[in-house]
Amino acid sequence: MYTFTVNGQPVTAQEDKKLMHFLRDDLGLTGTKDGCDQGACGACTVLINGKASKSCLFTLAKVDGKEITTVEGITQRQKDVFAYAFAKTGAVQCGYCVPGFVVSALGFLGKKPDPTEEEIRKGVRSNICRCTGYVKIIEGIQLAAKMLREETPIPDETSDGKLGHDMKRVDAVEKTLGTGIYVDDITVPGMLYASAVRSAYPRARVVKINKAAALADPECVAVFTAADVPGNNKIGHLEFISDWDVMIPEGDITRYVGDAICLVVAKSKASLARIKALVDIEYEELTSILSCEAGLADGAPKLHERGNLLSHEHLIRGNVAEKLAASAHVVTEHYSVPINEHAFMEPECAIAKPEGDGILLYSAGQSIYDEQREVARMLGLEKEQVHVQGQLVGGGFGGKEDMSVQHHASLAAYLLQQPVKVLFSREESLMVHPKRHGMEMDFTTGCDEEGNLTAMKAVIYADTGAYASLGGPVLQRACTHAAGPYKYQDIDIEGFAVYTNNPPCGAFRGFGVCQTAFAIENNLNLLAQKVGISQWEIRWRNAVGYGDTLPNGQLVSKNAALKEALLNVKEDYEKATTAGISCFFKNSGIGVGLPDVGRCIVSVEGGKIHLRTSAACIGQGMATVITQIACETLDIAPELIVAEAPDTARTPNSGTTTASRQSLFTGEACRRACSQLRVDLDMGYGMADLEGREYYGEYSAKTDPLVNDKKNPVSHAGYGYAAEVVTLDDKGKLDKVVAAYDVGQVVNPRACEGQIEGGIVMGMGYALTENFALEDGYVKARYANLGLLDATKVPEIAIRFVQAEGIHEGLAYGVKGVGELATIPTAPAIAAAYLAYDGHLRPTLPISDTPYQKRRK
Repeated sequence: MYTFTVNGQPVTAQEDKKLMHFLRDDLGLTGTKDGCDQGACGACTVLINGKASKSCLFTLAKVDGKEITTVEGITQRQKDVFAYAFAKTGAVQCGYCVPGFVVSALGFLGKKPDPTEEEIRKGVRSNICRCTGYVKIIEGIQLAAKMLREETPIPDETSDGKLGHDMKRVDAVEKTLGTGIYVDDITVPGMLYASAVRSAYPRARVVKINKAAALADPECVAVFTAADVPGNNKIGHLEFISDWDVMIPEGDITRYVGDAICLVVAKSKASLARIKALVDIEYEELTSILSCEAGLADGAPKLHERGNLLSHEHLIRGNVAEKLAASAHVVTEHYSVPINEHAFMEPECAIAKPEGDGILLYSAGQSIYDEQREVARMLGLEKEQVHVQGQLVGGGFGGKEDMSVQHHASLAAYLLQQPVKVLFSREESLMVHPKRHGMEMDFTTGCDEEGNLTAMKAVIYADTGAYASLGGPVLQRACTHAAGPYKYQDIDIEGFAVYTNNPPCGAFRGFGVCQTAFAIENNLNLLAQKVGISQWEIRWRNAVGYGDTLPNGQLVSKNAALKEALLNVKEDYEKATTAGISCFFKNSGIGVGLPDVGRCIVSVEGGKIHLRTSAACIGQGMATVITQIACETLDIAPELIVAEAPDTARTPNSGTTTASRQSLFTGEACRRACSQLRVDLDMGYGMADLEGREYYGEYSAKTDPLVNDKKNPVSHAGYGYAAEVVTLDDKGKLDKVVAAYDVGQVVNPRACEGQIEGGIVMGMGYALTENFALEDGYVKARYANLGLLDATKVPEIAIRFVQAEGIHEGLAYGVKGVGELATIPTAPAIAAAYLAYDGHLRPTLPISDTPYQKRRK
């Protein structure tokens, strides 16, 4: 027996287990988050005898006789101060890591009540955040320390919620104090637990699934195989492809180590691993295909029925060969970028339970309607029989667009008619969900004697892994942006997305553009050297402005401010001893002729205005965005507005949170619905008169297909632009990042700054340190060895907003998306800085020969 105190109360336990699991599962203290269960992320931080400690590293035996304090047990004064400070500074995005930061801060503030910024960074270096870039978290801790030290009362502050004004995020307090509900925080009476047994090999035939020993275990409820799937065993994010197996049937061939072979359902979470080990699967190991080259080789085995080429794109405009032959300068380089992991803080989790003749699914994905469609397909049900409710999402970055746990939880709950939870361990998460595409790219770019770009030719091979996911659209975006935001028209861009036996690759912040931006921006720097002009100058001479034509043929709109962004950072670039620069652009909306609709219902209920959209918030603050758009349209206080969580029974299909589209598309739909309500309010109707009334808003973008014969096609509904300067110190370490962003109308300045800061730090990791360890198709990565940056490794970041004239015109008051754009220019700018540092091109990621990477041989 173990005895200790938790939040001042004596506790006893008979069984030894990890402290984190005891706190969450036995005591229901879910403010302590399970991020990695490996001691690498800090989300589970608690105070043990006053010292900040990771509760996943301590067993109950180790804390016998000690005092444990969780975020729920800190004083009310501390709760009030941190809730205010973190909301005020914009320190909260997805929120999953935040309680851990609060507890870590309290751990060192007891000894250093007036810490320096450096001391704060060191004090939270064991805590990882993937959303914020740490800047706002450091500011939040500084403010909280000052308030605690000086006994400052909590200010009584309000905001009018208008566009361009800072407003505290509507979910900031619950996320700071750990009271917000993520899926794994939910417990349902009678809940069972399920987990998949996954392939032992990247490619092997499943000869026999022997489940008798597992079924004999008294804790085992069921072992399901593909034969138990009542509907279609093939699902997929893109309905017209749907090539992903729910489970691999006997006799079929696995495609990667994340493939599910069978689904074990147990009475308790603790017994799952034991029962899974009792399932004996007989395999016939087969040769794996681990590269695009191998996948396209003559005689290569087909991983899918239609072959190994998922997608082929070829964009041709003008006469590239002629223009390159006539160019004064031409550079050709090969660039190589690796498969990359999202590393969102919250491992995937879903709970499903029977509801009527269907199921109710609690999910944390990026579209409840995508989940509804895929689960209904699998179960053979009508979509309306699958009711999906979205909970808080602990980060996504594109990695939660595909099904991961939702379909398995739904299958088990439907077959057993009992509630079932499926929770990924971090190991499973790293193994299963789609990654950022690794790409091999050959880029040729030409210019005239003055540095004006003439033409470019690119060939791109994208390793799309075992399943389609969003590999086709990612390749499209990689191609449509490959020439950069520059005013030349002769392009020849050919791309191939190839199936392999590596983990699937799909959506990841930047959506293919991070890869091709790295290539084209490096080529520009090499051309600048040949011409004898600066990195800034070659971009200035070629940057598009209003009325120019992008390389994809789309006319540049009036609200584009790329040149303003470049001018904004010019002085920073020119004054620095060693600096690199990049500028780039990113679409808002799916575009390329595909259906793309934002929807919103505004209803008056109980004297308040309810905003109902299915737009998933994955950290970007969607509920706050539509609240501020409603405040702007209706001229009312934000306290009168309720932004509802996604629910297929209440909220219309607002599309997937992807392609930096929600602020623009669902924001415009919200504006349109609120405008109808505004008419009634202006006519003199009071809220009581309008009780129960609903107003519907919808916005659908009209764009042209990727391949077309138009002179000036509309590829996307809009674009955001940015320019970034990275400076190095004399030792070659990053000294400062200055970023000027054109995001149109800024909704919430501090929130927007925080999103860009987070994107920049994610781009830093991609450029310098991140490594998804993969050997012969086997995932060797752990959260601890991903190379994620902590707060001590982040330099000063300065964010500036630039705008063109007329930003309030057009859709959603001129709002543009920034989520993806925020991470695109950073890796190219860092590579440019090192080129300026020693004259050496670094054509691979993470870049070599820096203080952040060991020298590559």
